[in-house]
Amino acid sequence: MKSSLPLVAVTMGDPVGIGPEIIPKALGDPRVLRNCRPVIYGDAARLVAAAAATGTRLGLIEISSIDEAPIGHDGIIVIDPAALDSEGLKWGKPTAASGAAMAAYLNTAIEDALAGRVSAIATGPINKMALKMAGIHFNGHTEILARRTGTRKYAMMLAGERLRVVLATIHIPIGHVPRTLSTAGIADVVALTDHALKTRFGLATPRIAVAGLNPHAGESGLFGCEEETIIAPAIDLAASQGITVTGPHPPDTVFVTASRGVYDAVVAMYHDQGLGPFKMIHFEDGVNTTLGLPIIRTSVDHGTAYDIAGTGQASAESMVAAISMAADQARRLDQRRTP
Repeated sequence: MKSSLPLVAVTMGDPVGIGPEIIPKALGDPRVLRNCRPVIYGDAARLVAAAAATGTRLGLIEISSIDEAPIGHDGIIVIDPAALDSEGLKWGKPTAASGAAMAAYLNTAIEDALAGRVSAIATGPINKMALKMAGIHFNGHTEILARRTGTRKYAMMLAGERLRVVLATIHIPIGHVPRTLSTAGIADVVALTDHALKTRFGLATPRIAVAGLNPHAGESGLFGCEEETIIAPAIDLAASQGITVTGPHPPDTVFVTASRGVYDAVVAMYHDQGLGPFKMIHFEDGVNTTLGLPIIRTSVDHGTAYDIAGTGQASAESMVAAISMAADQARRLDQRRTP
């Protein structure tokens, strides 16, 4: 049975954040191990230390590459491409070394996913400032994944049982949003959303709502013109491609409507417009998944939580959900490929 389950790469994230403790907790959840074979990309010593802090028992099998992964094992596989000296690390205190390590875990998992050695990636939390301390100038996982996979058109989806939100723009200052939005760009995000809902979430005819940018979706130009000049033409363009999409909807009501099952996803215009409502509902169990990549990637929907790292307090619900969603998506794609 184990050998037929998808291999899911689980990257530890920042070694001094909560990643090392939420992963042992998540792998102790029966929902995870009955759906996939997890392989941790991280540091065994940090995982053991974090597991001790949470009272979690963790049987680890350390290997140097995924090619050595045993089939039918009872322990948890750990691959460490960083050779991190964890003795000098302190919980909640990122360093250039911890920043380099979390990038190494991710990059190795990406290489294995692109080569087909793992079926999907579920990423633990990283810290943007720690990346910069290590000389790695990306704003987050999404941008690294896009660059490493050569992906030009991609989008961030936040997904839970009641609400899915996709972002038309991601990590940019709010003042840059109006001039960053474009008709073609929004239409591309709608198309990526439609494709993902069909192929990775199993929806035959997804219903997509597009939020406006301004209060009341512009109120016919009274509060802004982006709805009429940019967003509505994007919706028309996407609809002409056979996509079931409506809007622009007032941002203060569309997320409520979607959470009640009227829509399968909402395309939001900027980061906090979408993530605020989403986290009100799915703060504990939300999952971030990247659309448009040639590989499956899911992630926890929270940060490194340095203030509680190493204390055993962090919830593993988002990690459980991220690994489970990665496994589910891998199975659906495998079924689609099977004649």
